[in-house]
Amino acid sequence: MTDSGLPPLSVAGRIDSLMDLLGSAGCDSLIVTDRSNIRWCTGFTGSTGVLIITPAGSTLITDSRYQSQAPLQLSESECGSGVEISPSPFGVGAERLRDSAQVGLEASSITWSAQRAWVDAIDGEVVATDALVLELRSVKTSAELARIEAAASIVDEALAEAVELIKRGTSELDLAAAIDAGMRRRGSAGPSFDTIVATGPNSALPHATPGDRTMQDGDLLVVDCGAVVDGYRSDMTRTFVVGDGPATDEISTLLEVVAEAQHAGVESLAAGVEAGTVDSACRGVIDAAGYGDHFGHGTGHGVGLDIHELPAVRKGNTGILQPGHVLTVEPGIYVAELGGVRIEDTVVVTPDGSRVLTRFPKNPLV
Repeated sequence: MTDSGLPPLSVAGRIDSLMDLLGSAGCDSLIVTDRSNIRWCTGFTGSTGVLIITPAGSTLITDSRYQSQAPLQLSESECGSGVEISPSPFGVGAERLRDSAQVGLEASSITWSAQRAWVDAIDGEVVATDALVLELRSVKTSAELARIEAAASIVDEALAEAVELIKRGTSELDLAAAIDAGMRRRGSAGPSFDTIVATGPNSALPHATPGDRTMQDGDLLVVDCGAVVDGYRSDMTRTFVVGDGPATDEISTLLEVVAEAQHAGVESLAAGVEAGTVDSACRGVIDAAGYGDHFGHGTGHGVGLDIHELPAVRKGNTGILQPGHVLTVEPGIYVAELGGVRIEDTVVVTPDGSRVLTRFPKNPLV
């Protein structure tokens, strides 16, 4: 265990696993530019860097700000990669890639200008690759799961502390700030994403930004938040009814339908199941209740070093869930002028089903 109580996180062997995939992607070497992918491969947490992977070995190229940090982190992570300090990666990269015939670039994370610079710098053919590292990242190790579970516990506790602010007169901004501060006090490096607090009609906006609107009795209140532990994230949404005023019949219906849909989605999770099946389980409940047109987003997404990873839990996705996949189940219904309801948990797929990591109660009344 580390001083933080978390098990050590070794990345040994990850670059070798990635090398095994290059042939199927039509390349013999790879330029990794996505920061989270670089961190997953090497343990390096700096803000800039390029990882060159070839059959002869791998090299992290970064600038002088990290001349001490980079070698230390790569040594501690046991990734087996070397480090080069340079103000620009193209010269060093071209030298490392001089014997490569087909060089892969991460199509989803490189800018047009950087792509053109690599084309000019290297002799080999440039090949677009898609999600090579993301596929490997999607199955979490026990050490990664420990960090995600710790992040889930933090957000549970922070929201439980902030519940006393869910009352008439509290602003969206004040509640969001209280949740963020509570996560920080419990060890989160920051929020997983900009915390969402949306009350009344604003709750009908799936990605609303907290503002000055204050809560009123009978309002629907959607709170979507997550914590970060050693780079790994959690994600949870709960919906509340503010105050003592009775919810309208329609609000009560929305709460019941979404709760049933979310339960159906979690229950459908298992190794060997297609990701689209989880979406169908949630969507079927909402469609049957007549609210299908009010559920426009996917049912969930993978969670890890990024808040949105593989697997994507959306309609028609035939990708097979595996033990170690961590994903969200977050159906919602959004009715303009009235408000919205979303319930979300972070869940890990296990060999015999699944385990919910976010445990804050789902009772909407406070």
